[in-house]
Amino acid sequence: MRHNKHTQPHVAAVLFDLDGTLLDSAPDLAGTANDMRLARGLAQLPYVLLRPHAGSGARGMLGAALDVVPAQAAYASHRDEFHDRYEARMLQLTTAFDGVAALILALQQHGMCWGIVTNKALRFAVPLVQAFPVLAGHQVLVGGDSTPQTKPHPAPLLEAARRVGCAAASCLYIGDDHRDMLAARAAGMGAIAAAWGYTGSAAPIEDWGADHVLQEPLQLLQTLNLT
Repeated sequence: MRHNKHTQPHVAAVLFDLDGTLLDSAPDLAGTANDMRLARGLAQLPYVLLRPHAGSGARGMLGAALDVVPAQAAYASHRDEFHDRYEARMLQLTTAFDGVAALILALQQHGMCWGIVTNKALRFAVPLVQAFPVLAGHQVLVGGDSTPQTKPHPAPLLEAARRVGCAAASCLYIGDDHRDMLAARAAGMGAIAAAWGYTGSAAPIEDWGADHVLQEPLQLLQTLNLT
């Protein structure tokens, strides 16, 4: 567990990213991308090539699988197709990461407020979260369309803090992407990097400016002095 010079005051709420932090949704995201390739007569790509792009959702998968990027005129139709295909299969292979269930249970046993802040639209985030009983105790769910801006803008994190009635400075945000750390810093929250996730960034995780870099979910209990 690595940490830097930042210190964290009393923690009133723990906020998590969803994909790559709580849930391993990459198999269904990659599966959707390969479904689109097959529909176009293209061979499937190895999962190992697609997984690092899972944190960027449709944008990341379309770029990696079909070389389609937002600047192109065809992007919107490809994105809509990806969303429809993903919605139909998003619970086939997605699982909670090892240790997440035990972590959430421990937080709840200690009376810790916790919630989820994701760039995933609520169209997908709500049914995905509802499908995993371990996530049923969340006290807030902020999606990619809950605020005008998405991460790395701080607006979603600040909205989550507002909804649970906690000062941003008393919240921790845990995520597996550099954008998560940027959002946490901009919101004035503690920033925890989840090294077990997709970490799809050109910058090494050690350079994200996180307060701590955790190798597995249960290490968070040590960070919070709950062990």
